[in-house]
Amino acid sequence: MALFKDFPAAGDQTPAASRALVRKWIFSITFIGLFLVLLYQLALIFRPFILPIGWAIIVARMTYPLYSRLRARLGHRETLTAAILTLGVITVIILPAVFLVVVLIDESLAAYEEISNWVKEGGLARFMRDIAHYSIGGVSFQEWLGRLIGSRERIEQAVLEGGKQASGFFVSQLAGMAADAMAFLMNFLVMLLTLFFLYRDGARVYRRFYRAIPMDEGHKTKLFGRLSGMVTAVVQGSLLTAAAQGSAAGLCYWLLGVPFPVVFGALTALFALVPFGGTSLIWVPLALYLMTTAPIWKGIVLIGIGVVLIGLMDNVLHPLLVGSETQLPMILLFFSTVGGLAYFGLIGLILGPILLAIALTAYEIYVEEFEEDRRLLAVPNDRSPAQIIPPT
Repeated sequence: MALFKDFPAAGDQTPAASRALVRKWIFSITFIGLFLVLLYQLALIFRPFILPIGWAIIVARMTYPLYSRLRARLGHRETLTAAILTLGVITVIILPAVFLVVVLIDESLAAYEEISNWVKEGGLARFMRDIAHYSIGGVSFQEWLGRLIGSRERIEQAVLEGGKQASGFFVSQLAGMAADAMAFLMNFLVMLLTLFFLYRDGARVYRRFYRAIPMDEGHKTKLFGRLSGMVTAVVQGSLLTAAAQGSAAGLCYWLLGVPFPVVFGALTALFALVPFGGTSLIWVPLALYLMTTAPIWKGIVLIGIGVVLIGLMDNVLHPLLVGSETQLPMILLFFSTVGGLAYFGLIGLILGPILLAIALTAYEIYVEEFEEDRRLLAVPNDRSPAQIIPPT
């Protein structure tokens, strides 16, 4: 590090060298302390804008290849290209997302109210009676569900509580963005402004930031490559695949007459992130519902769609979108995704796995350094430790 490169040798014990060493240490400690204080103050200044800046970074990262191609077509006019692509993001991504949020909030509230009334009026009891003759592995569906949850009263309570939690989650996460219109508008404008400058100046900022990190070049390459691969894996792989599954499922629910198709489509997308059960935890109960309340062929069709279309989309789309960008333990990826969603909100779907990737990469770097140190300190077979390690 440049601050320490001119330190006198440790063996130089002259008074002048000692004073120079003390001054150098005082200057270095003071400089680092002031720098940390400034970083803390900057963090406080940027704190209100962390979420919009974070979303802008994610969108810019995923659309930057498109920006590069468009810039080449426009004669490398960076400002014009950034403005056009920012407007494109507003039109293609943000406006449809806002519309989906509004519809999802409206359907979530209506769905919980209707499900509650249906259970209280005995609809669940009739449903359980109608599906009693269906079996899973030789065990009746009602008995299987009873083993899993308990008595009918507990099943009703679980349905009510599950509906309340699901609708409450969507409302709290999505309606919160509209609770303060001015704050939402401000964050929206900050995100767009940040996105524009990331397109135009992002490459230069990234190179400066990369050079400033005091790490070995190989470690920096590994860390940033892992982070880039993780963003690609989470956004293109997990989230886009889940969104595709949820969209396809929602369309099928609507065509088959399932009530509240947007809510159940969103739940299907959310459960697509669950490694055990996944989307079947949503479409199987809905298929049984259709088989008891509608022509039985609708339930059979939904089962076929769930197995062939929705179920296989993950196996087909995920490898195509991700490739071999990153390989993380599935269970850790699941917990980091769902835990990030619960702790950070919607951006936690991406931030959680990114933090996991940083932690695992830091661990790998530590292991590599530890193994290297152990190799350098290894004792040859024909020499004792006393011959290698000098006396203190």
